[in-house]
Amino acid sequence: MEHIRTPKVENVRLVDGISSKKAALGTLYLTATHVIFVENASDTRKETWILHSQISTIEKQATTATGCPLLVRCKNFQLLQLVIPQERDCHDVYISLLRLARPVKYEELYCFSFNPKLDREEREQGWMLIDLSEEYKRMGLPNNYWQLSDVNRDYRVCDSYPTQLYVPKSATAHIIVGSSKFRSRRRFPALSYYYKDNHVSICRSSQPLSGFSARCLEDEQMLQAIRKASPGSDFIYVVDTRPKLNAMANRAAGKGYENEDNYSNIKFQFIGIENIHVMRNSLQKMLEVCELKSPSMSDFLWGLENSGWLRHIKAIMDAGIFIAKAVSEEGASVLVHCSDGWDRTAQVCSVASLLLDPHYRTLKGFMNRGDYLNPLFRDDSSQTQGTLRLPTPPCNFMYKFWSGMYNRFEKGLQPRQSVTDYLMAVKEETQQLEEELEALEEDNLKSSDPDLSANSDQESGVEDLSCRSPSGGECVPGEDSGKDRDSDEAVFLTA
Repeated sequence: MEHIRTPKVENVRLVDGISSKKAALGTLYLTATHVIFVENASDTRKETWILHSQISTIEKQATTATGCPLLVRCKNFQLLQLVIPQERDCHDVYISLLRLARPVKYEELYCFSFNPKLDREEREQGWMLIDLSEEYKRMGLPNNYWQLSDVNRDYRVCDSYPTQLYVPKSATAHIIVGSSKFRSRRRFPALSYYYKDNHVSICRSSQPLSGFSARCLEDEQMLQAIRKASPGSDFIYVVDTRPKLNAMANRAAGKGYENEDNYSNIKFQFIGIENIHVMRNSLQKMLEVCELKSPSMSDFLWGLENSGWLRHIKAIMDAGIFIAKAVSEEGASVLVHCSDGWDRTAQVCSVASLLLDPHYRTLKGFMNRGDYLNPLFRDDSSQTQGTLRLPTPPCNFMYKFWSGMYNRFEKGLQPRQSVTDYLMAVKEETQQLEEELEALEEDNLKSSDPDLSANSDQESGVEDLSCRSPSGGECVPGEDSGKDRDSDEAVFLTA
């Protein structure tokens, strides 16, 4: 709290930089954890909360006749433009947010000073939210092929790995340490996900320090141990997520990639995902397009294409699909790495695990509580059983639906609309329509004349709704039957 120069500023205007909506007038509050803007309008009193840790950049712009603008960009792509009446207040808020958003020491994080009124047991429950030992047990580990190793206790082998890791049973401590010395930042091959259906694995590491001709016997034995831990396959895939040109350039710096002549029984595969610098540049271009006021469709599509963002996303998805197919269909283990085995490696392994394991496609408690039941969740759904296979043809309705879900916007600041709110709205609307339909059917039965009971529904003024029921049987096509039913729907969902 000592870094907050001004905890409250009145008569602040919040400008929506995306739409032409009138600026909202309200009060700005700075707390130990959030920036809070409360509108003055008595009928809404809408509140906008921004977590300090979500703030990416803060830009103090030139003072105008209406006040001093402050532009706040968030890591979740939210954009806030605050116009503060007094330049001094704006400067105080600017300095405060710079300090709150970028703490100098870990001890300055609010979590270390927060003291909730809970007993010790309740406070410690948060630390057990993610239990690696339980997660490995769920995968079926340890078993005859994999064992828990404490070779990294006290982080003495690799300071960016956990202290306990699963490694092949045939990999001794000597092999692990030797392999770590031959890998960038000592990130040796370690288990990321175990597919117990056919006893194959996804492992991750960093690039080898191979240069143009260097080799390491322990590292070769480590990959051989991973292959032996997959009894159903006589080879493993080594997936380098970098473009081949980048990997070859790293050889000049004494790094590079595995030489297939030195490693027995491996199949090498380059993916072509760009590095973090290219990704950031692409993301910035995409955000600039999204911040345009009232762009034409052609300008928006051109800017989106020019950013290259969708190509990067597709490359990551393609890599995840390749690994998932290698594991589930070919029964082969996969070792994934990039340069240091951080961003691209984690993304690709996560996508592959999500495709392979239905457990990762649920939220704990979300499916079990009736108050928050997903309207689209079914126990017999392919979304909850086995490997997730992505049906992506343009004619597929589910693909259109989910595309629409993640591209459905409403006016106002981002994030525009949550998926959960939209799903619940769809569920409520469906229930209302079903109730109205039942009421119409009851009214029709009460008002129908027995002498006219032989007439059709169209003759009695009621449409034959059975034609629209998935189980209602056949019906005669109407005038609109020749229309493309997906055309309007596709335009709405993908707009």
